Amino acid sequence: MNAVTKQDGTQLLERVVIGGDLSKLSTGERLTYYSQVCQSVGLNPLTRPFEYITLNGKLTLYARRDATDQLRSLKNVSVEIKSREVVEGCYVVTAGATMKDRHDESIGAVVLGDLKGEARANAIMKAETKAKRRVTLSICGLGLLDETEVETIPGASHITPNAGAGEGMTNKEKQVVADTAALIKDAIAESRESDAYGLAVTIEDNEGKLYLWSLLDSKERAAIKRQQEAERRAGAAKAEA
Repeated sequence: MNAVTKQDGTQLLERVVIGGDLSKLSTGERLTYYSQVCQSVGLNPLTRPFEYITLNGKLTLYARRDATDQLRSLKNVSVEIKSREVVEGCYVVTAGATMKDRHDESIGAVVLGDLKGEARANAIMKAETKAKRRVTLSICGLGLLDETEVETIPGASHITPNAGAGEGMTNKEKQVVADTAALIKDAIAESRESDAYGLAVTIEDNEGKLYLWSLLDSKERAAIKRQQEAERRAGAAKAEA
């Protein structure tokens, strides 16, 4: 499981930027690109902050809730609602974001139509969520769709980041990861989340990490995320002491 060289990474990004279609990448290249995007904004790829989606025949990334939540925390993005209004049957929310000395605004809109009661309330809340997430992505320099936007796109097909994970690994390498996953499962079952997290971080290369993630269920992944956040908070507190 060799690390991708800086030159390889540069050539990969050039192909993606110029071509604008991630479907041209191999599974291994797609995993590498995904990890590079995460690293560029300080997000952990194991938390699946992004997912792939096929739109108009092209494969691209969109941001999940985890991405915008983490970005606000990591980059100290402050978000506030600037306005709420109904325009020609649409509920439109404007959200403003501040990060250091920068400010940005974005809108979130939903069609209210004849919606009543809980359905109408949910639509109103969705508009606010859209506005907050869109402005977070914008001020952080990410021109990606948010998951609340892709939900309503007809014909869109989703691909998880770890789809095809392990294809570029040897059987021996995959067995090492599988053995680690088994130990992690045992540790979590015994409420030893710290040990589980310690095992997870022994897998250092990107494809190995995503292959490990594909072997764990949602509860096990959540346990590792909780421990990772606890470790991050402990490290931040120690640095401030």
